[in-house]
Amino acid sequence: MKGSTISNTIATGFAIFSMHFGAGNVIFPLALGQYAQDKNFYASLGLLITAVGVPFIGLMSMTLFNGNYKHFFERIGKVPGFILALFIMGLIGPFGAMPRTITVSYAAVKTYLPSMSLWLFSAISCITIFILTFRKARLIDLLGYVLTPILLGSLLLIIIKGIFQAEPATPSDLSKITAFMHGFTEGYHTMDLLGAFFFSSVALSVLEQGVDAHDRKDMRLMIFRTLKAGCIGMSMLGLAYFGFSYVTSHIGAEIVVSSREEIMAATAIRVLGPQAGIIACIAVSLACITTALALAVVFSEFLHKDVFIGKIGYIPCLVVTLLGTFFVSTLDFDGIAKFLAPILQICYPALIMLSILNIFHKLYHIQIVKTPVFIVFAISLGFYLHQIF
Repeated sequence: MKGSTISNTIATGFAIFSMHFGAGNVIFPLALGQYAQDKNFYASLGLLITAVGVPFIGLMSMTLFNGNYKHFFERIGKVPGFILALFIMGLIGPFGAMPRTITVSYAAVKTYLPSMSLWLFSAISCITIFILTFRKARLIDLLGYVLTPILLGSLLLIIIKGIFQAEPATPSDLSKITAFMHGFTEGYHTMDLLGAFFFSSVALSVLEQGVDAHDRKDMRLMIFRTLKAGCIGMSMLGLAYFGFSYVTSHIGAEIVVSSREEIMAATAIRVLGPQAGIIACIAVSLACITTALALAVVFSEFLHKDVFIGKIGYIPCLVVTLLGTFFVSTLDFDGIAKFLAPILQICYPALIMLSILNIFHKLYHIQIVKTPVFIVFAISLGFYLHQIF
């Protein structure tokens, strides 16, 4: 029984890593290393705080709420909580993460099919996603089981081989603080905290087996299991982030790309060579589409069940989801990043505050939540407006 518990914890740790590891989790660390150069250590430290530490806080706070995002967000009010949940779902769905996966997939394919346009690739991708999610095909599971190991193997090979090929990093004019703050804010763009709010229930469904939710001792045991699984998953994320940024901080000067989404394919070809690089590019492309499949189902079901309360069917909701994804994906990766940047910069600190206060609420019965969350939101909004004006 103990061995089974340990294996479940390890498997859940890997699942946490896989669920969080999407398109942005590859692109942003690679771009960060190329930007920071010899100041990469400080930039990576900032990235690890917001892209690893903060999502871990989100995971633990959701664990204390048994993965129930409705109760979690309703702490700021029933209506504001629902609007916030819908808003976050939109960001990890058709208005952020989904179209971003398509643009990264396109960038990997474009290296070998330069004549294909983004809108055509996006249209084909959305139609493919519709067919697979409409039929609920087992191909989704097959792609996930087959592609995830290939993807992780390819990326691990890039990191290891890239480290051995690394030459001294190019000196940067950035200060240590500037590099750190750039990495800190880039961590928002991975949107891992947003994912933690909705993916935590999957991890909990495995870890809560044999646990009585009404037994205080059992609940502590489940929290401890989640803590261990979260440490495994987030440590893997952290190592991947640092490995990617380290490689491009040393070879980034040799990589010339017109936009950030191209950096994955360019790095793979530079480190592995054209022959092996194409395998990595295909794996990245298909894995991104696989991620989009899962997100399409999650968001469509959210619309169907929670927003329209079953009055509009799953298929129309899926069509709306994919139409939104298609139009946003035509902005390309950098266009989506520019669209998301102010939203994340303004909202992320308030979501971090909500996560921390909800932890204190469950552990120490502290009731205050609305005032601090809205104050942090107002400060973030004011700081952003000050920056642009």
